[in-house]
Amino acid sequence: MPTHIDTGDTGWMLVCTALVLLMTVPGLALFYAGMVRKKTILATMMQSFFICALVSVLWMVLGYSLAFTTGGPFIGGLSRLFLGGLEQGWDKPFTLGAGTPGALPMRIPESVFVMFQMAFAIITPAVVTGAFVDRMKFAALVLFMALWSLGVYAPIAHWVWGADGWLNAMGVADFAGGTVVEVNAGVAGLVCALVLGRRLGYGQENMAPHNLAYAVTGAGLLWVGWLGFNSGGALGASGRTGMAVLATQIAAGGATLAWSFAEWALHKKPSVLGAISGAVAGLVAITPAAGFVLPGPALFIGVAAGVACFYAVTVVKPLLGYDDSLDAFGVHGIGGIVGTLATGVFAYGPLSATLELQNGVYIGGLHLLAVQAVAVAATFAYSAAATWAALMIAEALVGLRVSREEEREGLDVVLHGEQVF
Repeated sequence: MPTHIDTGDTGWMLVCTALVLLMTVPGLALFYAGMVRKKTILATMMQSFFICALVSVLWMVLGYSLAFTTGGPFIGGLSRLFLGGLEQGWDKPFTLGAGTPGALPMRIPESVFVMFQMAFAIITPAVVTGAFVDRMKFAALVLFMALWSLGVYAPIAHWVWGADGWLNAMGVADFAGGTVVEVNAGVAGLVCALVLGRRLGYGQENMAPHNLAYAVTGAGLLWVGWLGFNSGGALGASGRTGMAVLATQIAAGGATLAWSFAEWALHKKPSVLGAISGAVAGLVAITPAAGFVLPGPALFIGVAAGVACFYAVTVVKPLLGYDDSLDAFGVHGIGGIVGTLATGVFAYGPLSATLELQNGVYIGGLHLLAVQAVAVAATFAYSAAATWAALMIAEALVGLRVSREEEREGLDVVLHGEQVF
């Protein structure tokens, strides 16, 4: 067990933390704002910015304790309420779940781990907002996101990454959040879209992106930030960290090409929106696998995600008629499912004692694939049910949706008294 903080590991994790924060503000804020109409640009950016502040405080008060302290298989305890007790080991290496069978010793202080995981807790609910742009009240957003962060994100994070979490005990392989972040956010987005209903004029009015240049800039920030998002799953600087960076880049490239070529073949022109959507799909899908797969499987995962998400967004969504405005489910939900299941097939290297042993190396197989499927199903079911419950509470207390007149005028002016000229 490490007795001293490793400055290299600590420095790298601080860099990763900054990269993940960069993904939300300004990355996701620009990405989403570029894809909405002019009258909703500021409101869309405000959602990401405000969630960053809100979840930072909630994580400090209660979220981190529920997600990462030992308590039970489904939820953590209260030993880090308001981050109390953090000062006792501020200058020492940190062991997650010390004293439990799933204890994970690290060479970084707990404060760095808290901050890195906070960045994940911030971007996950921010992704959800893409499903309901143009139509949720700001008061409802604040209440819903507070409930969702503590009641949905924290428990699932505990299941997968908590030392005594039940999926962790089963041996789930989720390097950087295929279930916790991607499937969770995608399913929550789908439920939000279904509960709030379609935007006024959906399918009849022109709802083309107002400024794709914003969206491309945001996608670029997401791509670069995702290298820290995924490689930080190694919790230090190692060979696995380097492989995670490489796998992430390859998957993103493969998915971009797959989406663009599919669109080119079917619609005769590869669009800018399609290219950046494909890149995000690949980044999403490689998230659970990044530190567990070699370059060849990483490319396969990226290409598979590009094709699957393209089909989900351009065929399945119009066929079913739901209004997932910016494709939170079509990209994050579907991409997360593809990547999580693919990890069960392609995982390479020692992950846990539950994996199949072949030629002295633990690799994926039927057992791990089954565990991954259980993780996907459990995340899907709990996220859907708990998201619906949080929405119903917000509806009862403050109401969810702005009026028809307010929606037509635009949320920038109605909710914030400002507009882009």
